[in-house]
Amino acid sequence: MLQFILKRLGLAILVAFTVSFISFSLLFLSGDPAAALAGETASGEDIEALRRLYGFDRPMLVQYGDWLFSALRGDFGESYYFRLPVASLIADRLSVTMTLGVCGITFALLTAVPLGVVAAIRPNSIIDRIALFISVAGQAMPSFWFGLILIVVFAIQLGWLPPSGTDTWRHFILPTVVLGYYAMPAIMRLTRAGMLDVLNSDYIRTARAKGANETRVMFRHALRNAIIPVVSLAAVQMGFMLGGSIVVESIFALHGAGYLAWESIARNDLPTVQALILIFSMFYIVFTFLADVLNAWLDPRMRSS
Repeated sequence: MLQFILKRLGLAILVAFTVSFISFSLLFLSGDPAAALAGETASGEDIEALRRLYGFDRPMLVQYGDWLFSALRGDFGESYYFRLPVASLIADRLSVTMTLGVCGITFALLTAVPLGVVAAIRPNSIIDRIALFISVAGQAMPSFWFGLILIVVFAIQLGWLPPSGTDTWRHFILPTVVLGYYAMPAIMRLTRAGMLDVLNSDYIRTARAKGANETRVMFRHALRNAIIPVVSLAAVQMGFMLGGSIVVESIFALHGAGYLAWESIARNDLPTVQALILIFSMFYIVFTFLADVLNAWLDPRMRSS
């Protein structure tokens, strides 16, 4: 198991460096950052002055090396628009995104896993049909449209929940539902498929033949093995939620890191965009690595190796 963990750790570090280089390169390949900062009415002399001021006239590999070395020390430079250190700017916004991501994945797991288990236990039942409907609707419905519908119904017409802001826990209910609902279909389908596969296994039939309690069979034997791939999927979804929360944060006016990404892209704030891409990628890589380690620990074959 130690060899497996070290191999995964090395792969995660390699992916992290690759992602950082690609994201850094794409921002420069998309156009001249100095021209974008100067604006459409700027002269050639102004653009050249900005290019020298921010070091854009140096080779890209040199710029990447300097940026990466500083980023490893937690220094992402200064925001072009906000005129603040990028690290402190992101730190102030990241708590909102983290709270939203944790609430979203918790809502998705607490809803999708039980529905997937019941749908597998009673295939073709009304519960199975409801789970299928939720799965199809969740994949077909854009998150921005779903968010606007919830605002109209629960915030404007019924007045039960606030439509925006981060003042209290009630402000996170609607965005949590929107963000979590997007992850529900995949988790539900994988849970259902895993349970159906496990319930048809020989050891489940043997446990039932020995007279084991049905609840014990379902939750100790069947669900424990069926949940292993769900752990990996949940980790991937968590990373996606943190990186893809920009739409939800924009709809509900949550000034988190996702909303900061939108502001930075709209205002050509290159250092902030680069730092956010790197941080969101790191979340994705770290969660995937932790899921692989947890799956290895849950798998008895890996623990014995």
